[in-house]
Order: sequence, then structure tokens, then C-alpha cells
Amino acid sequence: MAHDDSDHHHDNELDPMAARVRALETILTQKGLIDPAAIDVIVDTYETKVGPRNGARVVARAWVDADFADWLKRDATAAIASLSIAGRTGEHMQAVFNTPDIHNLVVCTLCSCYPWTVLGLPPVWYKAPPYRSRAVIDPRGVLEEFGLRLPQETRIRVWDSTSELRYLVVPMQPARTEGWDEERLAGLVTRDSMIGMGLALEPRAA
Repeated sequence: MAHDDSDHHHDNELDPMAARVRALETILTQKGLIDPAAIDVIVDTYETKVGPRNGARVVARAWVDADFADWLKRDATAAIASLSIAGRTGEHMQAVFNTPDIHNLVVCTLCSCYPWTVLGLPPVWYKAPPYRSRAVIDPRGVLEEFGLRLPQETRIRVWDSTSELRYLVVPMQPARTEGWDEERLAGLVTRDSMIGMGLALEPRAA
């Protein structure tokens, strides 16, 4: 029986996890258990309407509005909701602010609890056991492997997410961005910077 090798060639270009997901999706679709179009809508929702753009809005507002930043420190769940960004029922948020003296890093040691509402889909490495263990044991080493080398005098504080409490890192505002509006500032805020695995972008990189 003839068959088209083009799909197999395409799957071979995927990483092992993506290829496994593709195979599972194909099987479930063939059995009539899922609708690929519905899956596409869900993925698009988390990538465009729910996700890092929401978190970037929160951070940018905190950078320009001291009262909002104070509210975010005291009650992140309410402050975030005030921007019409609502998490799942029972999910509480805590914002942790980076300073020259303290750098915050988020991990979930038990599974992969993650604030989807403000950060979108979790990166593969966030769910990987090596990251979940080493981020606690050797956070400075893990950051350096990701290309972030912090001054030795900067303390690294690791926060362990749970199903009830999720964390949002508020990175430091880059220099030479005073007077920028929120939309422009939000363009400097990356997903990794809101996990603590990176810094906000410098103005020239935006």
C-alpha cells in the first residue's frame, strides 16, 4: 500500500517531546476524541490572549505607578485582577520584586505549577526534573547556564510554586527607560524575566 513519507519526514524534524505530542494528537483525532480545531483555539488563546503579554502589562504598570506597585506587593491577586486579568478559581498570586541586592527565581519542585494566566504556557525546561531540583540546590549555577551571570553580592531567593500559590517576578526596570509609556515598557518584559531566569531587555534590544 502506498503512503506519503512527507509527514514522517516532518515529524522527524521535531524534538522528541513535540513528536510524541503530535503522535498522541493524531491517535486521539482518529478515534474522534478530540477536535484539532478546538485544540488550536485553546493554544492560540494561551499564546495570544492569556500569557506573557498579560504579565508584561502587570510589570509595566508597576514600573510607572508606585501605588500599583505597592498594591502588587501587598495583594498581587487583587492588583492583577484590577487589570481585567483573572486567574483560575482558588489560584492566588504573589509578586516578588528584584532589586540590586536580591534576585528572585521561581520553580515548582513537586510538579510544574505555573501561573498560566500571566505567563502563558510553561516552557519545557520549567517542567524538567533537572531544573526543578538544581534550581533549589544550585540556583546561581543554573542561571549561569541560561546565560545570566549575577554579581556575587546579589542574593538569589528561590520561590517554590504550589497549586494554591503562584509567583510573578517583577524584574528591575532597565536604565534609560524613564518616561516611557506602559506599552513601550511592556515590550521589554520577557517571560523568562518574570520567572527569574532572565532580566528585562535593554532598550536597544527591544
